[in-house]
Formats: sequence, structure tokens, C-alpha cells
Amino acid sequence: MSAQSEGNYAEALQNYYEATRSEIDPYDRSYILYNIGLIHTSNGEHTKALEYYFQAIERNPFLPQAFNNMAVICHYQGERAILRGDSEIAEAWFDQAAEYWKQAIGLTPGNYIEAHNWLKITRRLEFE
Repeated sequence: MSAQSEGNYAEALQNYYEATRSEIDPYDRSYILYNIGLIHTSNGEHTKALEYYFQAIERNPFLPQAFNNMAVICHYQGERAILRGDSEIAEAWFDQAAEYWKQAIGLTPGNYIEAHNWLKITRRLEFE
């Protein structure tokens, strides 16, 4: 993790990939996969990041930060679709972001206040 915190993402990825080969505990493995997703997110590789967040959640469905990061990526893609003039695609991305944020908020009520407010403003909040 020190390589990641120092911004040496290539070394950190190599270390995490090696750790995935040896770590068998699903809970610990989920955090390794989550950290790989974080690096890909930082590098702007959103498709790869989503893949690793999905893998992390498959092993640990109680990882709200993974759901949040997936929602942020989906929201970003929705914003990009709006800029391209594709409102239908944007709405699909925003709907997916909403589902992920609901998962994150459901796991940690009181966190992700901005996401909670966005869900209210866009009328996507169903669990209240």
C-alpha cells in the first residue's frame, strides 16, 4: 500500500496482482481487488476499475466504498453523455449510479450525504 500512497501506481498494481495470486481469504481478497480498482480509477481507466470493484463486491458485498466508487464512475459517464448530447444514454448511466449509491447508503446510513441529496433531487430515492 505504501507504493499506492506514494503515487507509484505501476509498482502498487504489480504488488496487488501478486497478492491476488496468493490471497485465498475472500474478505482480504476483496480489499486487494478494491485497491486495484482505485488505481484504475485514478488512471482514468473506468472500465477496468468497474471490473475490479465488481470482483471485490462479489467477494465482500458489504463494501460500501466500492459501491460508491462505481456510482461515481457511472455518474461521470452520465455527465459525459450529456455533453455529447445523448440524454437517453445519460439517463441509463444516472439510473445505474443511483442503484449503486442506494447500495452504499443502505450499508452505511448517514454516509454519502451528497449522493443521498442527489438521489432526492433527481427523484431516484426509493428506500426512504
